[in-house]
Amino acid sequence: MANARISGLGAYVPEKVYDNAYMESIVDTSDEWIIRRTGIEKRHISADDEYTTDMGTKAAEAALKDAGISAEEIDMIIFATVTPDYFTPSCACVVQGRIGAKNAMAIDYNAACSSFVVGLIMAQQFISSGAYKNVLVISADALSKATDYKDRATCVLFGDAAGAAVVTATDEPGIISFDMGADGTGAGSITSLAFRNDTEELEKRIGGKKETIWMAGQAVMKFAVKAMADSSQRALDKAGLTYDDIALVVPHQANYRIVDSAIKRMGISEDKVILTIQKYGNTSASCIPVALCEAVETGKVKKGDKIVLVGFGGGLTYAACVLQM
Repeated sequence: MANARISGLGAYVPEKVYDNAYMESIVDTSDEWIIRRTGIEKRHISADDEYTTDMGTKAAEAALKDAGISAEEIDMIIFATVTPDYFTPSCACVVQGRIGAKNAMAIDYNAACSSFVVGLIMAQQFISSGAYKNVLVISADALSKATDYKDRATCVLFGDAAGAAVVTATDEPGIISFDMGADGTGAGSITSLAFRNDTEELEKRIGGKKETIWMAGQAVMKFAVKAMADSSQRALDKAGLTYDDIALVVPHQANYRIVDSAIKRMGISEDKVILTIQKYGNTSASCIPVALCEAVETGKVKKGDKIVLVGFGGGLTYAACVLQM
């Protein structure tokens, strides 16, 4: 059985920025309140004519370049998003056509903010079985297009971004262990409606648009802190490792208070964690690959280091993996 290793990483964030001063101008909030409650200072926003596949394509191209392989060498593209351009075709198929990955199967999937880690695990399964050699995992969301900018509780949280990884069959160590799961009893804690008509859901939304994101903040925080800490520990236990063996933890960047509470529950110090939420906000599944790219670029993570990636998201879902860079 082949090992599965990240051979290339890529990220993209749009140029336009909504800083906290801008948020103060459109909703009843303040810079002090936003930073104290979330840790966010600004968020990047896609242009009016810039969509999920546009951002995903740019991240994918960067990951391919970093891996040093051509698009034609990709066997499968798996694309995670909660803000697709279309219900059909899939975002993965659109990107496949744009980058020329003519030999790749292409599908979308949705585990919300856990999706990048879930995608790595899915890629590992296809690779370890011998079915594929190179899998392109993409996570991208234009959350600004699904944000209710009249809702002060949620509009300050979300930004847009994309991240991607090429996962390759290798004899070297790569993805060592994983843990993932879901709790569908909390499905109503984070919602965005498609075809379903639901008067109760519509009434929750100040802007009156059912496709915008609604979230029960306290319920999500309670789930997130426990899920991230427990899932990370189970993944470490499966690998036979402890946090002393880990160079860095890369968590989903949902909210500083969630991350801070989770790392305290993990029993680790903040210097072992990368935080990017202050610069980008919550960009859903792309939070982890964007942060991982920054960790590599700044030298926080080096080849051979063992790291933990962990996320939680709507569904409710959670996932963690231990890997060697």
